[in-house]
Amino acid sequence: MAYLIGSILIVIALIITGLIMRKRVYDEVDRLESWKMEIMNRNIASELSRIKGLNLSGETQEKFESWKARWERIVTKELPDIEEYLFDAEEAADRFRFPSAKKTLRNVDQTMQSIEQSIEDILEELNQLMNSEESSRKEIERIEPDLKALRKTLSQNRHQYGEAEKVFDSELDELVQQLEHYHEMVNSGDYTQARNVVEELKLKLDNLKSTMEEFPAIYQKSKYDLPQELNELLSGLREMKEGGYRIEHLGFEKEVQHHKNKLEECMEYLKSGEISQAKAAVPEIEERIAEMYQLLEKEAIARNYVEAKIGPYQEALNNMIEKFDVTKEEVETLKESYYLEDSDMEKYFTLEKTLTHLRKQLEETAEAVEADNSSAHSDLRLEIENGFNELETIEEKHEEFKERIRNLRKDELEAKESLQNLRNQLYQVNRKLNKSNIPGVPTFLWNKMDEAAGKNSHVMTALEKQPLDMTEVQNALAEAKTAIDYVIEETEKILDQAQLTEQVIQYANRYRSQYPELAAKLAEAERLFRSYEYELALEHAARAVEGIEPGALKHIEQFQKTAN
Repeated sequence: MAYLIGSILIVIALIITGLIMRKRVYDEVDRLESWKMEIMNRNIASELSRIKGLNLSGETQEKFESWKARWERIVTKELPDIEEYLFDAEEAADRFRFPSAKKTLRNVDQTMQSIEQSIEDILEELNQLMNSEESSRKEIERIEPDLKALRKTLSQNRHQYGEAEKVFDSELDELVQQLEHYHEMVNSGDYTQARNVVEELKLKLDNLKSTMEEFPAIYQKSKYDLPQELNELLSGLREMKEGGYRIEHLGFEKEVQHHKNKLEECMEYLKSGEISQAKAAVPEIEERIAEMYQLLEKEAIARNYVEAKIGPYQEALNNMIEKFDVTKEEVETLKESYYLEDSDMEKYFTLEKTLTHLRKQLEETAEAVEADNSSAHSDLRLEIENGFNELETIEEKHEEFKERIRNLRKDELEAKESLQNLRNQLYQVNRKLNKSNIPGVPTFLWNKMDEAAGKNSHVMTALEKQPLDMTEVQNALAEAKTAIDYVIEETEKILDQAQLTEQVIQYANRYRSQYPELAAKLAEAERLFRSYEYELALEHAARAVEGIEPGALKHIEQFQKTAN
Protein backbone atom coordinates (compact mmCIF):
# COMPACT_ATOMS: atom_id res chain seq x y z
CA MET A 1 0.00 0.00 0.00
CA ALA A 2 2.77 2.42 0.95
CA TYR A 3 4.52 1.68 -2.33
CA LEU A 4 1.34 2.41 -4.23
CA ILE A 5 0.79 5.73 -2.50
CA GLY A 6 4.44 6.66 -3.06
CA SER A 7 4.15 5.84 -6.72
CA ILE A 8 0.98 7.86 -7.05
CA LEU A 9 2.63 10.84 -5.39
CA ILE A 10 5.63 10.59 -7.69
CA VAL A 11 3.38 10.49 -10.72
CA ILE A 12 1.46 13.50 -9.47
CA ALA A 13 4.74 15.38 -8.85
CA LEU A 14 5.98 14.53 -12.32
CA ILE A 15 2.70 15.70 -13.86
CA ILE A 16 2.85 18.99 -11.94
CA THR A 17 6.49 19.50 -12.90
CA GLY A 18 5.67 18.79 -16.53
CA LEU A 19 2.80 21.24 -16.50
CA ILE A 20 5.02 23.94 -14.97
CA MET A 21 7.76 23.38 -17.54
CA ARG A 22 5.21 23.38 -20.38
CA LYS A 23 3.82 26.67 -19.04
CA ARG A 24 7.32 28.15 -19.16
CA VAL A 25 7.75 27.04 -22.76
CA TYR A 26 4.39 28.59 -23.67
CA ASP A 27 5.44 31.86 -21.99
CA GLU A 28 8.72 31.95 -23.92
CA VAL A 29 6.82 31.20 -27.16
CA ASP A 30 4.47 34.10 -26.42
CA ARG A 31 7.41 36.42 -25.77
CA LEU A 32 9.16 35.51 -29.01
CA GLU A 33 5.87 35.74 -30.91
CA SER A 34 5.31 39.25 -29.56
CA TRP A 35 8.86 40.21 -30.49
CA LYS A 36 8.32 38.85 -34.01
CA MET A 37 5.07 40.78 -34.41
CA GLU A 38 6.69 43.97 -33.12
CA ILE A 39 9.43 43.66 -35.79
CA MET A 40 6.88 42.95 -38.54
CA ASN A 41 4.91 46.05 -37.53
CA ARG A 42 7.94 48.33 -37.76
CA ASN A 43 7.76 50.82 -40.63
CA ILE A 44 11.20 50.02 -42.02
CA ALA A 45 10.02 50.49 -45.57
CA SER A 46 9.00 54.04 -44.73
CA GLU A 47 12.45 54.66 -43.26
CA LEU A 48 14.10 53.31 -46.37
CA SER A 49 11.91 55.54 -48.54
CA ARG A 50 13.76 58.58 -47.08
CA ILE A 51 16.64 57.75 -49.39
CA LYS A 52 14.48 58.44 -52.42
CA GLY A 53 15.14 62.13 -51.79
CA LEU A 54 18.75 61.46 -52.84
CA ASN A 55 20.13 60.52 -56.20
CA LEU A 56 19.48 56.78 -56.50
CA SER A 57 22.56 55.86 -58.41
CA GLY A 58 26.03 54.59 -57.77
CA GLU A 59 26.87 53.97 -54.14
CA THR A 60 23.47 55.15 -52.89
CA GLN A 61 21.56 52.78 -55.18
CA GLU A 62 23.79 49.86 -54.15
CA LYS A 63 23.17 50.51 -50.48
CA PHE A 64 19.43 50.99 -51.00
CA GLU A 65 19.12 47.70 -52.88
CA SER A 66 21.14 45.92 -50.20
CA TRP A 67 19.01 47.31 -47.35
CA LYS A 68 15.77 46.58 -49.21
CA ALA A 69 16.81 43.02 -49.98
CA ARG A 70 17.80 42.38 -46.39
CA TRP A 71 14.49 43.69 -45.09
CA GLU A 72 12.47 41.67 -47.61
CA ARG A 73 14.35 38.51 -46.60
CA ILE A 74 13.55 39.21 -42.96
CA VAL A 75 9.83 39.75 -43.70
CA THR A 76 9.31 37.00 -46.28
CA LYS A 77 11.67 34.30 -45.09
CA GLU A 78 13.19 34.65 -41.63
CA LEU A 79 10.10 35.79 -39.69
CA PRO A 80 7.76 33.13 -41.26
CA ASP A 81 10.37 30.47 -40.49
CA ILE A 82 10.35 31.63 -36.89
CA GLU A 83 6.56 31.02 -36.82
CA GLU A 84 7.18 27.39 -37.77
CA TYR A 85 9.89 27.00 -35.14
CA LEU A 86 7.60 28.36 -32.45
CA PHE A 87 4.88 25.89 -33.46
CA ASP A 88 7.41 23.05 -33.26
CA ALA A 89 8.44 24.21 -29.76
CA GLU A 90 4.79 24.17 -28.59
CA GLU A 91 4.22 20.72 -30.07
CA ALA A 92 7.38 19.39 -28.33
CA ALA A 93 6.19 20.85 -25.03
CA ASP A 94 2.79 19.21 -25.42
CA ARG A 95 4.59 15.89 -25.74
CA PHE A 96 6.78 16.78 -22.74
CA ARG A 97 9.90 16.85 -24.94
CA PHE A 98 11.25 19.83 -23.07
CA PRO A 99 14.97 19.60 -24.05
CA SER A 100 13.98 19.75 -27.73
CA ALA A 101 11.58 22.64 -27.07
CA LYS A 102 14.25 24.64 -25.21
CA LYS A 103 16.83 24.07 -27.95
CA THR A 104 14.37 25.29 -30.58
CA LEU A 105 13.54 28.40 -28.51
CA ARG A 106 17.24 29.20 -28.04
CA ASN A 107 17.77 29.06 -31.82
CA VAL A 108 14.74 31.31 -32.34
CA ASP A 109 16.06 33.81 -29.78
CA GLN A 110 19.46 33.93 -31.48
CA THR A 111 17.78 34.44 -34.88
CA MET A 112 15.65 37.27 -33.48
CA GLN A 113 18.72 38.96 -32.05
CA SER A 114 20.47 38.65 -35.42
CA ILE A 115 17.43 40.22 -37.12
CA GLU A 116 17.44 43.07 -34.57
CA GLN A 117 21.13 43.71 -35.22
CA SER A 118 20.55 43.72 -39.00
CA ILE A 119 17.74 46.26 -38.63
CA GLU A 120 19.90 48.46 -36.38
CA ASP A 121 22.77 48.27 -38.91
CA ILE A 122 20.43 49.23 -41.77
CA LEU A 123 19.00 52.22 -39.89
CA GLU A 124 22.43 53.35 -38.69
CA GLU A 125 23.92 53.21 -42.21
CA LEU A 126 20.84 55.00 -43.51
CA ASN A 127 21.15 57.78 -40.93
CA GLN A 128 24.86 58.12 -41.59
CA LEU A 129 24.21 58.50 -45.29
CA MET A 130 21.40 61.03 -44.77
CA ASN A 131 23.40 63.03 -42.20
CA SER A 132 26.48 62.97 -44.41
CA GLU A 133 24.46 64.32 -47.32
CA GLU A 134 22.87 67.04 -45.19
CA SER A 135 26.16 68.07 -43.55
CA SER A 136 27.97 68.20 -46.90
CA ARG A 137 25.16 70.21 -48.46
CA LYS A 138 25.29 72.80 -45.65
CA GLU A 139 29.09 73.04 -45.87
CA ILE A 140 28.83 73.60 -49.62
CA GLU A 141 26.24 76.32 -49.02
CA ARG A 142 28.89 78.14 -46.96
CA ILE A 143 31.85 77.28 -49.16
CA GLU A 144 30.41 78.55 -52.44
CA PRO A 145 29.86 82.16 -51.21
CA ASP A 146 33.30 82.15 -49.55
CA LEU A 147 34.93 81.08 -52.81
CA LYS A 148 33.13 83.84 -54.69
CA ALA A 149 34.11 86.38 -52.03
CA LEU A 150 37.77 85.37 -52.18
CA ARG A 151 37.72 85.56 -55.96
CA LYS A 152 36.18 89.01 -55.76
CA THR A 153 38.72 90.17 -53.14
CA LEU A 154 41.60 88.95 -55.28
CA SER A 155 40.16 90.59 -58.40
CA GLN A 156 39.63 93.97 -56.73
CA ASN A 157 42.97 94.06 -54.83
CA ARG A 158 45.45 92.42 -57.19
CA HIS A 159 48.11 95.07 -56.43
CA GLN A 160 48.13 94.00 -52.76
CA TYR A 161 49.22 90.48 -53.70
CA GLY A 162 51.92 91.18 -56.25
CA GLU A 163 53.11 88.16 -58.17
CA ALA A 164 51.38 85.88 -55.67
CA GLU A 165 48.05 86.93 -57.22
CA LYS A 166 48.51 84.31 -59.94
CA VAL A 167 49.27 81.65 -57.34
CA PHE A 168 46.15 82.46 -55.34
CA ASP A 169 44.09 82.61 -58.53
CA SER A 170 45.33 79.17 -59.47
CA GLU A 171 44.53 77.80 -55.99
CA LEU A 172 41.01 79.21 -56.27
CA ASP A 173 40.63 77.45 -59.64
CA GLU A 174 41.63 74.19 -57.99
CA LEU A 175 39.08 74.72 -55.26
CA VAL A 176 36.39 75.41 -57.84
CA GLN A 177 37.32 72.18 -59.59
CA GLN A 178 37.00 70.33 -56.29
CA LEU A 179 33.60 71.92 -55.82
CA GLU A 180 32.53 70.69 -59.26
CA HIS A 181 33.90 67.26 -58.41
CA TYR A 182 31.70 67.29 -55.29
CA HIS A 183 28.61 67.97 -57.38
CA GLU A 184 29.61 65.15 -59.71
CA MET A 185 29.89 62.77 -56.73
CA VAL A 186 26.45 63.87 -55.51
CA ASN A 187 24.87 63.47 -58.93
CA SER A 188 26.31 59.97 -59.16
CA GLY A 189 25.01 59.12 -55.67
CA ASP A 190 28.48 58.71 -54.16
CA TYR A 191 27.73 60.71 -51.00
CA THR A 192 30.53 59.17 -48.89
CA GLN A 193 33.18 60.21 -51.40
CA ALA A 194 31.42 63.55 -51.75
CA ARG A 195 31.78 64.04 -47.97
CA ASN A 196 35.52 63.39 -48.18
CA VAL A 197 35.78 65.96 -50.99
CA VAL A 198 33.92 68.51 -48.84
CA GLU A 199 36.23 67.99 -45.85
CA GLU A 200 39.33 68.43 -48.00
CA LEU A 201 37.80 71.44 -49.77
CA LYS A 202 36.85 73.08 -46.48
CA LEU A 203 40.36 72.66 -45.05
CA LYS A 204 42.05 74.08 -48.16
CA LEU A 205 39.59 76.97 -48.34
CA ASP A 206 40.13 77.93 -44.69
CA ASN A 207 43.91 77.86 -45.14
CA LEU A 208 43.71 79.91 -48.33
CA LYS A 209 41.31 82.40 -46.76
CA SER A 210 43.61 82.86 -43.74
CA THR A 211 46.64 83.28 -46.00
CA MET A 212 44.93 85.80 -48.27
CA GLU A 213 43.72 87.82 -45.26
CA GLU A 214 47.23 88.04 -43.76
CA PHE A 215 49.11 88.40 -47.02
CA PRO A 216 48.51 92.11 -47.88
CA ALA A 217 49.86 93.44 -44.58
CA ILE A 218 52.89 91.14 -44.62
CA TYR A 219 53.51 91.90 -48.30
CA GLN A 220 53.27 95.66 -47.66
CA LYS A 221 55.76 95.51 -44.81
CA SER A 222 58.18 93.16 -46.58
CA LYS A 223 58.24 95.02 -49.91
CA TYR A 224 57.76 98.66 -48.88
CA ASP A 225 57.56 99.58 -45.18
CA LEU A 226 60.47 97.72 -43.65
CA PRO A 227 62.93 98.32 -46.54
CA GLN A 228 62.08 102.03 -46.31
CA GLU A 229 62.58 102.00 -42.52
CA LEU A 230 65.91 100.22 -42.92
CA ASN A 231 67.05 102.75 -45.53
CA GLU A 232 66.04 105.61 -43.23
CA LEU A 233 67.92 103.95 -40.37
CA LEU A 234 70.98 103.54 -42.57
CA SER A 235 70.79 107.19 -43.57
CA GLY A 236 70.43 108.20 -39.92
CA LEU A 237 73.49 106.13 -39.03
CA ARG A 238 75.56 107.98 -41.61
CA GLU A 239 74.33 111.36 -40.40
CA MET A 240 75.16 110.47 -36.79
CA LYS A 241 78.65 109.36 -37.78
CA GLU A 242 79.18 112.62 -39.65
CA GLY A 243 77.89 114.46 -36.58
CA GLY A 244 80.54 112.94 -34.37
CA TYR A 245 78.44 110.25 -32.70
CA ARG A 246 80.44 107.14 -31.87
CA ILE A 247 78.28 104.27 -33.05
CA GLU A 248 80.78 102.04 -34.86
CA HIS A 249 80.87 99.63 -31.92
CA LEU A 250 77.15 98.92 -32.40
CA GLY A 251 77.73 97.37 -35.84
CA PHE A 252 74.31 98.49 -37.08
CA GLU A 253 75.26 99.05 -40.74
CA LYS A 254 76.14 95.39 -41.20
CA GLU A 255 73.01 94.33 -39.32
CA VAL A 256 70.78 96.58 -41.45
CA GLN A 257 72.14 94.99 -44.62
CA HIS A 258 71.48 91.55 -43.12
CA HIS A 259 67.84 92.47 -42.50
CA LYS A 260 67.48 93.82 -46.06
CA ASN A 261 68.79 90.52 -47.42
CA LYS A 262 66.38 88.66 -45.19
CA LEU A 263 63.46 90.68 -46.57
CA GLU A 264 64.54 89.88 -50.12
CA GLU A 265 64.46 86.18 -49.24
CA CYS A 266 60.99 86.66 -47.76
CA MET A 267 59.79 88.32 -50.97
CA GLU A 268 60.83 85.24 -52.94
CA TYR A 269 58.62 83.11 -50.73
CA LEU A 270 55.78 85.65 -50.95
CA LYS A 271 55.86 85.47 -54.74
CA SER A 272 54.85 81.82 -54.45
CA GLY A 273 52.11 82.65 -51.92
CA GLU A 274 54.10 81.26 -48.95
CA ILE A 275 53.84 83.61 -45.94
CA SER A 276 55.33 81.55 -43.09
CA GLN A 277 58.90 82.84 -43.59
CA ALA A 278 57.87 86.50 -43.81
CA LYS A 279 55.31 86.09 -41.04
CA ALA A 280 58.10 85.03 -38.68
CA ALA A 281 60.74 87.47 -39.94
CA VAL A 282 58.67 90.70 -40.13
CA PRO A 283 57.94 91.08 -36.37
CA GLU A 284 61.54 90.17 -35.51
CA ILE A 285 62.89 92.87 -37.86
CA GLU A 286 60.34 95.42 -36.59
CA GLU A 287 61.34 94.71 -33.00
CA ARG A 288 65.04 94.92 -33.82
CA ILE A 289 64.61 98.25 -35.65
CA ALA A 290 62.90 99.67 -32.54
CA GLU A 291 65.77 98.36 -30.38
CA MET A 292 68.38 99.92 -32.67
CA TYR A 293 66.64 103.30 -32.50
CA GLN A 294 66.58 103.02 -28.71
CA LEU A 295 70.30 102.26 -28.61
CA LEU A 296 71.05 105.16 -30.95
CA GLU A 297 68.93 107.46 -28.81
CA LYS A 298 70.77 106.20 -25.75
CA GLU A 299 74.10 106.98 -27.45
CA ALA A 300 72.92 110.49 -28.38
CA ILE A 301 71.73 111.15 -24.82
CA ALA A 302 75.03 109.78 -23.51
CA ARG A 303 76.98 112.20 -25.70
CA ASN A 304 74.98 115.17 -24.41
CA TYR A 305 75.51 113.95 -20.85
CA VAL A 306 79.25 113.55 -21.33
CA GLU A 307 79.63 117.00 -22.89
CA ALA A 308 77.50 118.59 -20.15
CA LYS A 309 78.90 116.73 -17.13
CA ILE A 310 82.61 116.23 -17.77
CA GLY A 311 83.36 119.84 -16.78
CA PRO A 312 81.40 119.74 -13.49
CA TYR A 313 82.87 116.34 -12.75
CA GLN A 314 86.39 117.64 -13.26
CA GLU A 315 85.62 120.63 -11.06
CA ALA A 316 84.10 118.44 -8.32
CA LEU A 317 87.10 116.10 -8.40
CA ASN A 318 89.56 119.00 -8.20
CA ASN A 319 87.63 120.46 -5.24
CA MET A 320 87.78 117.12 -3.49
CA ILE A 321 91.52 116.85 -4.17
CA GLU A 322 92.04 120.35 -2.73
CA LYS A 323 90.07 119.44 0.40
CA PHE A 324 92.09 116.28 0.80
CA ASP A 325 95.35 118.20 0.37
CA VAL A 326 94.34 120.40 3.31
CA THR A 327 93.55 117.29 5.32
CA LYS A 328 96.87 115.81 4.22
CA GLU A 329 98.79 118.80 5.65
CA GLU A 330 96.74 118.57 8.83
CA VAL A 331 97.58 114.88 9.17
CA GLU A 332 101.30 115.56 8.78
CA THR A 333 101.06 118.18 11.55
CA LEU A 334 99.04 115.91 13.81
CA LYS A 335 101.50 113.05 13.38
CA GLU A 336 104.07 115.18 15.18
CA SER A 337 101.86 115.50 18.26
CA TYR A 338 99.53 112.48 18.12
CA TYR A 339 99.79 108.82 17.44
CA LEU A 340 97.30 107.90 14.69
CA GLU A 341 95.74 104.42 14.81
CA ASP A 342 96.57 101.95 12.03
CA SER A 343 92.89 101.79 11.09
CA ASP A 344 92.76 105.58 10.73
CA MET A 345 95.88 105.62 8.56
CA GLU A 346 94.46 102.81 6.45
CA LYS A 347 91.32 104.92 5.76
CA TYR A 348 93.56 107.89 4.98
CA PHE A 349 95.67 105.97 2.46
CA THR A 350 92.53 104.44 0.88
CA LEU A 351 91.12 107.93 0.28
CA GLU A 352 94.41 109.08 -1.22
CA LYS A 353 94.61 106.02 -3.48
CA THR A 354 91.01 106.38 -4.66
CA LEU A 355 91.47 110.08 -5.49
CA THR A 356 94.64 109.29 -7.42
CA HIS A 357 92.77 106.60 -9.38
CA LEU A 358 89.87 108.97 -10.17
CA ARG A 359 92.24 111.69 -11.31
CA LYS A 360 94.00 109.28 -13.66
CA GLN A 361 90.67 107.95 -14.91
CA LEU A 362 89.42 111.49 -15.54
CA GLU A 363 92.50 112.25 -17.62
CA GLU A 364 91.82 109.13 -19.73
CA THR A 365 88.14 110.05 -20.07
CA ALA A 366 88.99 113.59 -21.13
CA GLU A 367 91.41 112.27 -23.73
CA ALA A 368 88.75 109.85 -25.01
CA VAL A 369 86.23 112.69 -25.31
CA GLU A 370 88.66 114.75 -27.36
CA ALA A 371 89.71 111.83 -29.57
CA ASP A 372 87.64 110.93 -32.65
CA ASN A 373 86.03 107.49 -33.05
CA SER A 374 87.35 106.38 -29.69
CA SER A 375 85.30 105.03 -26.81
CA ALA A 376 81.52 105.05 -27.06
CA HIS A 377 79.79 107.94 -25.32
CA SER A 378 77.62 105.45 -23.43
CA ASP A 379 80.79 103.95 -21.92
CA LEU A 380 82.18 107.40 -21.12
CA ARG A 381 78.89 108.37 -19.49
CA LEU A 382 79.06 105.28 -17.31
CA GLU A 383 82.60 106.21 -16.21
CA ILE A 384 81.50 109.73 -15.29
CA GLU A 385 78.40 108.51 -13.43
CA ASN A 386 80.53 106.02 -11.51
CA GLY A 387 83.01 108.82 -10.81
CA PHE A 388 80.28 111.03 -9.34
CA ASN A 389 79.11 108.14 -7.18
CA GLU A 390 82.64 107.45 -5.96
CA LEU A 391 83.16 111.15 -5.23
CA GLU A 392 80.02 111.14 -3.09
CA THR A 393 81.32 108.13 -1.18
CA ILE A 394 84.76 109.71 -0.79
CA GLU A 395 83.17 112.92 0.49
CA GLU A 396 81.37 110.99 3.22
CA LYS A 397 84.47 109.01 4.20
CA HIS A 398 86.59 112.17 4.13
CA GLU A 399 84.23 113.91 6.51
CA GLU A 400 84.29 110.88 8.79
CA PHE A 401 88.10 110.93 8.77
CA LYS A 402 88.22 114.67 9.45
CA GLU A 403 85.83 114.21 12.35
CA ARG A 404 88.05 111.41 13.63
CA ILE A 405 91.22 113.53 13.67
CA ARG A 406 89.31 116.49 15.11
CA ASN A 407 88.29 114.21 17.95
CA LEU A 408 91.96 113.60 18.76
CA ARG A 409 92.30 117.14 20.18
CA LYS A 410 88.86 116.91 21.72
CA ASP A 411 89.73 113.59 23.33
CA GLU A 412 92.96 115.07 24.68
CA LEU A 413 91.11 117.97 26.33
CA GLU A 414 88.46 115.63 27.71
CA ALA A 415 91.19 113.32 29.03
CA LYS A 416 92.92 116.23 30.83
CA GLU A 417 89.59 117.32 32.27
CA SER A 418 88.85 113.77 33.40
CA LEU A 419 92.29 113.56 35.03
CA GLN A 420 91.65 116.77 36.95
CA ASN A 421 88.30 115.39 38.15
CA LEU A 422 89.98 112.21 39.34
CA ARG A 423 92.61 114.24 41.25
CA ASN A 424 89.87 116.29 42.87
CA GLN A 425 87.98 113.13 43.88
CA LEU A 426 91.15 111.68 45.45
CA TYR A 427 91.80 114.95 47.28
CA GLN A 428 88.23 115.03 48.62
CA VAL A 429 88.56 111.47 49.89
CA ASN A 430 91.82 112.31 51.69
CA ARG A 431 90.29 115.46 53.17
CA LYS A 432 87.20 113.53 54.30
CA LEU A 433 89.36 110.97 56.08
CA ASN A 434 91.42 113.63 57.78
CA LYS A 435 88.32 115.45 59.01
CA SER A 436 86.72 112.29 60.38
CA ASN A 437 86.93 111.35 64.08
CA ILE A 438 88.09 107.81 63.47
CA PRO A 439 91.28 106.75 65.30
CA GLY A 440 93.10 106.10 62.04
CA VAL A 441 92.94 104.80 58.46
CA PRO A 442 93.65 101.15 57.64
CA THR A 443 96.94 100.56 55.87
CA PHE A 444 95.32 98.87 52.83
CA LEU A 445 93.28 102.01 52.15
CA TRP A 446 96.42 104.23 52.27
CA ASN A 447 98.01 101.78 49.84
CA LYS A 448 95.00 101.98 47.51
CA MET A 449 95.08 105.78 47.65
CA ASP A 450 98.78 105.72 46.77
CA GLU A 451 98.01 103.30 43.95
CA ALA A 452 95.24 105.60 42.63
CA ALA A 453 97.57 108.59 42.82
CA GLY A 454 100.16 106.60 40.85
CA LYS A 455 97.62 105.78 38.16
CA ASN A 456 96.76 109.48 37.89
CA SER A 457 100.46 110.13 37.38
CA HIS A 458 100.50 107.46 34.65
CA VAL A 459 97.68 109.28 32.86
CA MET A 460 99.65 112.52 33.05
CA THR A 461 102.72 110.76 31.68
CA ALA A 462 100.69 109.36 28.78
CA LEU A 463 99.33 112.84 28.05
CA GLU A 464 102.82 114.32 27.93
CA LYS A 465 104.12 111.79 25.38
CA GLN A 466 104.94 112.98 21.87
CA PRO A 467 103.31 111.85 19.68
CA LEU A 468 100.26 111.44 21.85
CA ASP A 469 98.70 107.96 21.88
CA MET A 470 95.07 108.51 22.83
CA THR A 471 94.42 104.79 23.11
CA GLU A 472 97.08 104.56 25.82
CA VAL A 473 95.63 107.66 27.50
CA GLN A 474 92.10 106.22 27.49
CA ASN A 475 93.31 102.92 28.94
CA ALA A 476 95.27 104.75 31.68
CA LEU A 477 92.21 106.88 32.47
CA ALA A 478 90.02 103.81 32.77
CA GLU A 479 92.48 102.18 35.21
CA ALA A 480 92.77 105.39 37.29
CA LYS A 481 89.00 105.78 37.48
CA THR A 482 88.58 102.15 38.58
CA ALA A 483 91.19 102.63 41.36
CA ILE A 484 89.67 105.88 42.64
CA ASP A 485 86.12 104.47 42.53
CA TYR A 486 87.37 101.63 44.74
CA VAL A 487 89.02 104.05 47.20
CA ILE A 488 85.83 106.13 47.41
CA GLU A 489 83.69 103.03 47.95
CA GLU A 490 86.00 101.64 50.67
CA THR A 491 86.28 105.02 52.39
CA GLU A 492 82.52 105.36 52.62
CA LYS A 493 82.29 101.81 53.89
CA ILE A 494 84.94 102.35 56.61
CA LEU A 495 83.43 105.63 57.81
CA ASP A 496 79.97 104.05 57.98
CA GLN A 497 81.32 101.06 59.91
CA ALA A 498 83.23 103.28 62.34
CA GLN A 499 80.25 105.51 63.02
CA LEU A 500 77.91 102.52 63.49
CA THR A 501 80.45 100.86 65.82
CA GLU A 502 80.53 103.98 68.02
CA GLN A 503 76.74 104.07 68.11
CA VAL A 504 76.51 100.39 69.08
CA ILE A 505 79.15 100.76 71.89
CA GLN A 506 77.43 103.87 73.24
CA TYR A 507 74.07 102.07 73.19
CA ALA A 508 75.54 98.97 74.86
CA ASN A 509 77.21 100.99 77.67
CA ARG A 510 73.87 101.07 79.49
CA TYR A 511 74.22 97.32 80.06
CA ARG A 512 77.98 97.26 80.77
CA SER A 513 77.70 97.36 84.59
CA GLN A 514 74.99 94.70 84.66
CA TYR A 515 76.63 92.16 82.37
CA PRO A 516 80.36 91.50 82.91
CA GLU A 517 80.48 89.30 79.82
CA LEU A 518 79.10 92.17 77.74
CA ALA A 519 81.73 94.49 79.23
CA ALA A 520 84.49 92.12 78.12
CA LYS A 521 83.12 91.93 74.57
CA LEU A 522 82.79 95.69 74.38
CA ALA A 523 86.35 96.09 75.57
CA GLU A 524 87.51 93.81 72.79
CA ALA A 525 85.44 95.81 70.27
CA GLU A 526 87.01 99.05 71.52
CA ARG A 527 90.47 97.54 71.14
CA LEU A 528 89.75 96.53 67.57
CA PHE A 529 88.26 99.99 66.89
CA ARG A 530 91.47 101.70 68.09
CA SER A 531 93.45 99.27 65.91
CA TYR A 532 91.53 100.50 62.80
CA GLU A 533 89.77 97.12 62.48
CA TYR A 534 86.40 98.74 62.10
CA GLU A 535 84.59 95.85 60.44
CA LEU A 536 85.70 93.37 63.19
CA ALA A 537 84.93 95.91 65.87
CA LEU A 538 81.39 96.30 64.52
CA GLU A 539 80.91 92.53 64.45
CA HIS A 540 82.03 92.13 68.13
CA ALA A 541 79.95 95.04 69.39
CA ALA A 542 76.90 93.93 67.43
CA ARG A 543 77.08 90.34 68.73
CA ALA A 544 77.48 91.67 72.28
CA VAL A 545 74.45 93.95 72.22
CA GLU A 546 72.29 91.46 70.25
CA GLY A 547 73.01 88.90 72.98
CA ILE A 548 71.45 91.19 75.56
CA GLU A 549 68.82 92.94 73.43
CA PRO A 550 67.87 91.13 70.22
CA GLY A 551 67.00 93.58 67.40
CA ALA A 552 69.05 96.37 68.91
CA LEU A 553 71.40 96.58 65.93
CA LYS A 554 68.53 97.10 63.48
CA HIS A 555 67.14 99.82 65.75
CA ILE A 556 70.52 101.57 65.89
CA GLU A 557 70.95 101.37 62.08
CA GLN A 558 67.54 102.94 61.48
CA PHE A 559 68.35 105.70 63.97
CA GLN A 560 71.69 106.38 62.23
CA LYS A 561 69.99 106.56 58.79
CA THR A 562 67.46 109.03 60.15
CA ALA A 563 70.18 111.12 61.73
CA ASN A 564 72.23 111.20 58.55
